[in-house]
Amino acid sequence: MEQFLKTKQTRSQESTNAIERLYIGMRHLFNRGFYNPMGVSGEIIREALLVLSPEIYGSINDDKVELNGLIYVLERLPEGIEECRFVSLTSEEGYKDADFEIIIPQKRRRNCYRVDVDQMNIEITRGRSEIYDILTHLTFMYMESEKIRKRIQTEEDRSLKRDWEKLIQFVEKEDLSSKDRDVAKTHLAYILGRSFQEIVEAYPKFATSKNPDRLLHVVYWLGKIAFKDKSEGKKREISFSPTLRERIGHHIHSAVWANHIKQRFSELNIFERPLHIISSNMHSVMNSLYAKKALEKEFPKSAEMPLFEKLSSDSSKDIRKKVKAFALKNGMYDLKDQSSSHIDVQLFDTSKIAHLPTFNSQNAPILLVMDYAFGEQAYEAMDELLKPFKVSQTENHYMNVDSISIMGKAGILCGAKGDIMIPTAHVLEGTSGNYPFENQLKTSDFADCKGLQAFDGSMVTVLGTSLQNKDLLSFFHNSTWDVIGLEMEGAHYQKAIQAATKIRKSIPENISLRYAYYASDNPLETGSTLASGGLGTTGVKPTYAITQKIITQILKSN
Repeated sequence: MEQFLKTKQTRSQESTNAIERLYIGMRHLFNRGFYNPMGVSGEIIREALLVLSPEIYGSINDDKVELNGLIYVLERLPEGIEECRFVSLTSEEGYKDADFEIIIPQKRRRNCYRVDVDQMNIEITRGRSEIYDILTHLTFMYMESEKIRKRIQTEEDRSLKRDWEKLIQFVEKEDLSSKDRDVAKTHLAYILGRSFQEIVEAYPKFATSKNPDRLLHVVYWLGKIAFKDKSEGKKREISFSPTLRERIGHHIHSAVWANHIKQRFSELNIFERPLHIISSNMHSVMNSLYAKKALEKEFPKSAEMPLFEKLSSDSSKDIRKKVKAFALKNGMYDLKDQSSSHIDVQLFDTSKIAHLPTFNSQNAPILLVMDYAFGEQAYEAMDELLKPFKVSQTENHYMNVDSISIMGKAGILCGAKGDIMIPTAHVLEGTSGNYPFENQLKTSDFADCKGLQAFDGSMVTVLGTSLQNKDLLSFFHNSTWDVIGLEMEGAHYQKAIQAATKIRKSIPENISLRYAYYASDNPLETGSTLASGGLGTTGVKPTYAITQKIITQILKSN
């Protein structure tokens, strides 16, 4: 037993060191301005990723290609990136005004541009966390492409194997019959080191409406670019534009974003009203406040939770539009992002919501709901938001902040998908930053939520969800840290809040803080990582349970 514990601790230490090397290496390459991800310059990132062996990337250390990890990565990178030898990370530099199609990844809000057949530009507007996220995903994708290259070349004369030549024929064929697809899948199975059944199951997961045979094309391009890199000297390159390197960390987008919000406050003359900031999604607060009233004719006897589940289904676009239209006529203001921060905002004037007790009250609270930030961007956004609004050289307007509530998705270490986590502190991974606080939300607030468990304890703010490592997370959970979950923004929000309350004094020190997360995955359980798929309707109940507790506490405090 003693030897087992010693081994586990050693593995967690190795993982910690790998994360440190990974980020030191990424910062060095960023400052350098460019590198070859599969060359000597990218070696430190590749080696660290292999040591870390993140759960989300599955069989990264095996010879076979990791299909679930590849799906996860491609959903977060621009479509067509597997065809490009050159990837350039840029700041917002005017590409959206040029004659380029804006490509937005399926599960990441970032603007990307296909410059030509060989180059993809990815716009970075959310800070270093976004750079780390992209570089990690690209490294994984290139490492998988190298597995493909090794399987399509013979060891004797490095010539291309028959399976690859057959695959090319199917890629070049315009319309594939059902028989063609089965034959193509047979060759794919060999090239990827997977069984035929695994290819059959993965095929529709890669498919899009425009390209039902996308897996075929992805494998072809990954193998082709890797072959050209090694055999023809046509190297891949990741570069960082000079403007991006100058601007990173300067809060440029967040400052514009926050100023736009405060300008709207000034126009509405609500600076003096009690303000409650909520970091959340763009639907649960709106639906909690308005849905039942807006849809009372369509669903006169419906309980709230079934109604929320109905609103969350893909077939309910019309009733969602009706709720939003009703909200916009009854105290809600929609502030679409104009700063490229990708954080939309909703304002709710509760004095204009007739079915609330605060209706027509001069001191009715204002709710500011901001969409999810991304990693370190949370610090930049909250830091800028909590600063006073500079009206002139001598006059500042301070917002009357009463509370800040943070709701989000997180990985859980002691429960299952959909369960609720109530943090008592945030521990910033890889640093000595620890942020304890008094949480106004308690596990007892969710005792009546049947089918859901609620846990409290410290949570670790990780540098990237793609670096989840079972040994390191087990150490955090089983040691005296007693960590219950992991997320990406909590400590960054706390850093900004403590600066505003204790140092800048721009908001009251006794504001109420509410943090709650619902579990999107359990990285300690094989098959329950983020790469295994989304929550679906499982996330509806905890999302609205948390939202309603936050709203109830806010309204009771006024």
